[in-house]
Amino acid sequence: MVDNRFATALVIGSVLALISAVYIAAAIGTDHWYEYRSQPSLFGMNSTEMLSNEEFDREDTDEYLYSRALFTYNGTIGLWRRCISKLKEGFWFKPPPEDVNQGSVCVTFSLKDQFTPKFKQIGNHNSGVDYVRTYLSRCQILLPFVSLAFMCFGALIGLCVCSCRTLYPAIGTGVLHLLAGICTLGTVVCFAANIELLHAKIQDLEPRPDGEYGWSFCLACVSAPLQLMAAALFIWAARTDRTEYSRMKAYRVA
Repeated sequence: MVDNRFATALVIGSVLALISAVYIAAAIGTDHWYEYRSQPSLFGMNSTEMLSNEEFDREDTDEYLYSRALFTYNGTIGLWRRCISKLKEGFWFKPPPEDVNQGSVCVTFSLKDQFTPKFKQIGNHNSGVDYVRTYLSRCQILLPFVSLAFMCFGALIGLCVCSCRTLYPAIGTGVLHLLAGICTLGTVVCFAANIELLHAKIQDLEPRPDGEYGWSFCLACVSAPLQLMAAALFIWAARTDRTEYSRMKAYRVA
């Protein structure tokens, strides 16, 4: 017989775990981790300096080129996709009106792009590998999937708890959710550090990067504490139930 306190803790922990799983999955699949805010200077920018849609669409586009496009065309970037909003092209004698509808151009990062080394000077392959940004980029890709894997294994253990008369296996669920929360928190830290290092390396670039973290990043930030709270509830319920069971057993023996 499970105490109502422990049953309530398990239910609340399960709800928190479910919400956090939805949040981190949505964050992985969307591209609004960072949103740039800038208007393209069509009159002052030379046509040779503008990145065409074909160049942006290419998977092998250099980091310098697509980063500059993100800064210029109100781009958004996520873990697996980058997008820009480009104005419709006008003629040399008649530029497009400012209120014309913008078209979104999105490109998905290939697995090869995700594991391509970053360089100390953006766009200069002869400047040497920047190992800090390289490993930060790889960690921000791998950690969210590791987090989801921990949560899936935790859910399987939770199903086993439902078929048992003891809550002690819920400690495994709590530990796995604790590891999942740490991985999600690591994803957020790695992404933020990678973005800040990128901006620090291209401070002299025109136009300068101006933006803010988007709602996808916020979902990941919210998911981490939800996973940690769920882990705390699972571990508390299992440990307390085990302690009271041991005390009751000792009382009966005495």
